[in-house]
Amino acid sequence: MSPDAYAQAGVDQHGADRAVAALVSVLRTIDPGRASRSRLASGHYAAVLEVAPNLGIAVGTDGVGSKLILAEQTGRYDTVGVDCVAMNVNDVVCVGAEPIALLDYLAVERADPDVMEQIGVGLKKGAELAGVEIPGGEVAILPELIRGHPSPNGFDLTATCFGTVALDQLVTGDRIAPGDALIGVPSSGLHSNSYTLARKVVEDLDLNTPFEGGTLADALLEPTVIYVRATLELIRSDVDVRGLAHITGGGLLNLTRLNEGVGFAIEDPLPVPPIVAFVIERGKIATSEAWEVFNMGCGFVAVVPDGDADEATERLAAHHPGARRIGTVTGDAGRVTAPGYPSSPGASGG
Repeated sequence: MSPDAYAQAGVDQHGADRAVAALVSVLRTIDPGRASRSRLASGHYAAVLEVAPNLGIAVGTDGVGSKLILAEQTGRYDTVGVDCVAMNVNDVVCVGAEPIALLDYLAVERADPDVMEQIGVGLKKGAELAGVEIPGGEVAILPELIRGHPSPNGFDLTATCFGTVALDQLVTGDRIAPGDALIGVPSSGLHSNSYTLARKVVEDLDLNTPFEGGTLADALLEPTVIYVRATLELIRSDVDVRGLAHITGGGLLNLTRLNEGVGFAIEDPLPVPPIVAFVIERGKIATSEAWEVFNMGCGFVAVVPDGDADEATERLAAHHPGARRIGTVTGDAGRVTAPGYPSSPGASGG
């Protein structure tokens, strides 16, 4: 399928980046008629608004994406709520904020009580894993907009997350320096990214095909890991946390969102999950593209001084076994390297 397998599957990531830049260029010109309350530049994992002296509200929004099509095809709706929570809370915690609440938006082709109950089961599980509330949300019945796979089981699930953070404790990545350690935390599989490509690769397979002790559907629907509790414990420790990255769309390049003035060298990657390796091999996806599309086994990264690497690893591994040092910050601004991955400037937006 390579070269540029993702584009052949229907997603032109580079074109999407240009489109997002066009949108943001307009939004940056908004004049609210008062001084801006924003305390972070656009492009970070969450926006932070000052609401009181030294108090910020961190806000992020995201959805589950085309992974939902697999839920429709299999009739299994009880895991994607976890993904929805994870994609939001994992972003908000990256600025050092404690996620406290999430509002969900569920658009459906038809209102099926059993399906909506299953979605609720996943949202509840995700919220409890993250330690957040879901005090409200919105359900929209939109048969003219939403079409299922198969119809009439179509739905879309997104959310917005709110967190609190002391403004003098923001984790922005601006203090990252050459020599700092990259501590990687394992993913559970594909998480909630790149499913347009993954589904294209497996479209001719029976999703009930045995795979790694379960089925292919089991592996594809494995929920995104929620890293909030481990990250908050790390932030509240004596470890000097200089950067936090949720590895989502854009893969490895998410690291450059933290600080474009340094480079990132992945020297000892975490193991690639079987489902990710399967998609890469079956889709004949080039290693260089795989690093820019998939999480490659690492769902989250903490950047800490070299001297804090052991303690950071111990704290993260207590929650997520397998967490360990995977690389080092370099002085080569804007360059990211990994085994089989050439250096590349820039990052994909979230």
